[in-house]
Amino acid sequence: MADYLRNIVKLQKQGKPVGIYSACTGNRLVLEACMRHAMETGTVLLIESTANQVDQYGGYTGMKPADFMEMCKELAKEVGMPMERIILGGDHLGPLTFAGYDEEKAMSEARELIRQYVAAGFTKIHIDTSMKVASDDPDTRLADEVIARRGAELAKVAEDTYAELEKQNPEAVHPVYIVGSEVPISGGSQDAVDQGVQVTKVSDFKATVETFKKAFAEHDIADAWNYVIAVVVQPGVEEKDAGCTEYIREKATELSAAIREFPNLVFEAHSTDYQTKFKLRELVEDGAGILKVGPGLTLALREGLFALANAERELYKDEPEKQSYFIEILDRSMLKNPKYFAKYYYGTPGEIAYKRKYSFSDRCRYYYANPEVEEAVDKLFDNFKDGVPLGLLSQFMPIQYTKVREGQLKNDPKELVMDRVMNCIDEYLYGSQQQMLG
Repeated sequence: MADYLRNIVKLQKQGKPVGIYSACTGNRLVLEACMRHAMETGTVLLIESTANQVDQYGGYTGMKPADFMEMCKELAKEVGMPMERIILGGDHLGPLTFAGYDEEKAMSEARELIRQYVAAGFTKIHIDTSMKVASDDPDTRLADEVIARRGAELAKVAEDTYAELEKQNPEAVHPVYIVGSEVPISGGSQDAVDQGVQVTKVSDFKATVETFKKAFAEHDIADAWNYVIAVVVQPGVEEKDAGCTEYIREKATELSAAIREFPNLVFEAHSTDYQTKFKLRELVEDGAGILKVGPGLTLALREGLFALANAERELYKDEPEKQSYFIEILDRSMLKNPKYFAKYYYGTPGEIAYKRKYSFSDRCRYYYANPEVEEAVDKLFDNFKDGVPLGLLSQFMPIQYTKVREGQLKNDPKELVMDRVMNCIDEYLYGSQQQMLG
């Protein structure tokens, strides 16, 4: 796997439209679905945890980088997938969650964050220093040189940490790096009307490459630039509350042409959730070697769980005490602790109640680890341990119904829900054509 991601760059430069999707999630059910599907399709799985999910303090998942690594190893063992076919990455690693501090403190925290990720064995590192910290002038654009300097400081930590790791384990894989700051708004757009997205200017893209490369040299890690494989740009996509801003390749023609000038780089596209499989393929054809997806996967999980809950309501409508009330318990859990959705959902009380359940921003993904929600899922699954009656399965999960009838899928609640997640993965496999990599 050491050269898997770099091979994507190589094939892209040969004119072959191949990439890989990146599962940006810490949800065990989703990750299990991703692992199983990777085994079924013979593909490599790229998993990434973000700086707010997993950090040196536990993030919102309660896991530090080493914990996330162990969780993935345990899950892979349960599923029977070799860890050699899994790439683990860290997303938005930098002062993102420490931006309330001044530079000295924020960067100190960011250095420790990077150190722990590399020490734990993560081999794809997105260095993101695009955000302002408390000591930056709020009224002045953050200069490319400042972003690059901070990024090089973090890359230096990564290089030093890898050198120590290699002493302990000579077979340790050197991490590859992703740089760039043209990232869609965190949490997605909340605009009811699609306002479009500004595609990265070619001059800004080239300035990012030039300033980062120079900063690496100035921090005595010029050789590390050989491990920079991608730059994050904004090709004109964004996941949002009401769906997504679709990719329009005509708007990114100049940007797409510019990447061909750099033989060792591809684009990394963030927030590709809810693009059609055809748009995903266009993104890859236009130079995006890595397609990031997060809410799209957990929304598919939510749809599967809601489908079962609706089937359960029909099956036990005369025995309400047997129901799991998963939908109600999930919503109650969100209302109890609104910090993960309050600033993302706007409107009347009724509109916000709708969004808590059905928004494409999928903020309910932050609540699945709550004990009462986990218990509700367990009861929901237990209520269908003997399978979902076919009439209800056909009504609420028609795609899975067909697979069950054809003998492709077991009529088991967990299998049914994971297959709904796999529907989303299939879109990305079509778009990335990563099967071409073998």
